Amino acid sequence: MESSPREEDQDRTGRAAKRNKEFRRHEPHHSALRIDNKHTTGPLSFLNPTSARFDTTSNLTKPQSPSSPRQHATTEADGSTSAVAFKWTSRNNRKGRHALAINPAAPTTKAPYETPRATNSLKEIGRGIIRMITVYPVWDISYDVAVIFTLGSVVWVFNAFFVWLPLVRPSTEFSTEVLYGGGITAFIGATIFEFGSVLLVAEAVNENRTECFGWALEHATSHEVEKGTGTARLRPSNSGCTHHHRNKRNLVGKGQNVVKDGYTVDAPSGKRSWTWFPSVTELRTHYIHELGFLASVTQLIAATIFWIAGFTSLPGIYDHMSSTITIVFYWNPQTIGGTGFIISGALFMLETQSRWYKPAFSTLGWWIGAWNLIGGVGFTLCPAFGYDQNSWAQYQACLSTFWGSWAFLIGSVIQWYESLQKHPVEVDKS
Repeated sequence: MESSPREEDQDRTGRAAKRNKEFRRHEPHHSALRIDNKHTTGPLSFLNPTSARFDTTSNLTKPQSPSSPRQHATTEADGSTSAVAFKWTSRNNRKGRHALAINPAAPTTKAPYETPRATNSLKEIGRGIIRMITVYPVWDISYDVAVIFTLGSVVWVFNAFFVWLPLVRPSTEFSTEVLYGGGITAFIGATIFEFGSVLLVAEAVNENRTECFGWALEHATSHEVEKGTGTARLRPSNSGCTHHHRNKRNLVGKGQNVVKDGYTVDAPSGKRSWTWFPSVTELRTHYIHELGFLASVTQLIAATIFWIAGFTSLPGIYDHMSSTITIVFYWNPQTIGGTGFIISGALFMLETQSRWYKPAFSTLGWWIGAWNLIGGVGFTLCPAFGYDQNSWAQYQACLSTFWGSWAFLIGSVIQWYESLQKHPVEVDKS
């Protein structure tokens, strides 16, 4: 949804409108939902909104009598602010997630919706962990990104053992362990991070731009209503989902057919729902103001520079470089790349926050960014110590890679868990 230039620059009072308070491109909308403008926000006023809330309207017909033993959330029949809200965030939108916010403490005199359990309950967390072991949606780019970064982090953990363990336990060192074991795993780990970063940018570019809230209202049957046990149920639904994550036929192909308002809508013939990079116009008017896109591009640039160090660490290259060449092509790329990882992690954290200074401790995406930031600190301290050839400095350089790799691994595993939870439910009493 596009606004005119005048509408974009001014609000209703004629004053300059803050960009983070309104959608200027690709505004999410749905016929059965109404945006709550008070909850449209972002951490930085000059960037696009990162969070919005949509309340149910009277288009969602409600049954007459409540009495389910399960927890209920309620909504008002006149379409005013509801206790069942659909929470849109830019991160969830990229990941194909459809978040539902419920308030179980709402008055029970209004018509109820039976809703699933909150996903932070122990039972749902257990299901999520089992899902990581049993579900493999390789057509889902968000899943691929998470798994690729997890594998890359595992490789870096092996690398850290190869280069750090001999310093702690010299008796464990085998011939050429540091040169071959450390060098080859560094190259493989850097290459995997580079590939994952490319997909990360592609994921950000292919954010969903159409109506897609991923939930369906199942009405009570007339028999249930007559017995006084009828309750409308909100259930996860993929029937009308337009996110590209559900396209099982190919990773980067055409969008699939979807069902809208009871009708099947075909994807336009020959039209691809996938692009590797936005147009210049889209980049200038939209993506340059998207925190998630900026964080992803920063990650890609950092990984690309860091890959140079991975390449020069290979046996036959590293052991033939002079001290000056080593500084320029081995340590410097690590310093610049590691700094980029820190910036990228900070931007991903910022994207999940309602204010730039207010951490979002209850959000998975925030912790993913935080652990990646810690990993970036470790990968930056490694070359910072590595410039010094003294034994204590080399020890700290290898140790920084060790705990930095573990931080990346923790963040990647959480991202893996997040990618498989497409219908999160949270309790939001606001």
